[in-house]
Amino acid sequence: MRKAEIKLYDTTAGWLTQDEEGYHFEYDTDYQSHSGVEPVSLTLPLQTKPFTSNVLFPFFDGLIPEGWLLEIAEKNWKLNPRDRMGLLLACCRDCIGAVSVHPIITEEAP
Repeated sequence: MRKAEIKLYDTTAGWLTQDEEGYHFEYDTDYQSHSGVEPVSLTLPLQTKPFTSNVLFPFFDGLIPEGWLLEIAEKNWKLNPRDRMGLLLACCRDCIGAVSVHPIITEEAP
């Protein structure tokens, strides 16, 4: 399983995970408890129930660089262009806009 902390304006907004069942995005309960908070995307409105998809959510996929910048990332980090979660984790900590993606290192049992 791979996991990322999703921040909006440097505040933890939620958690994105990838496992054998697909992709899951869930808003942080503390984030939702504050008044006036915004969703990370109009396609991922604020809700307590997690979002689930077989493919990476289009909003997050759109954060991944394209063209020459993607080629540089693929070569430098030896990333597979089809590994969208890997590209997101490697390239989107400091992307354009208010949303950032921060990898969470999880230890899995052997």
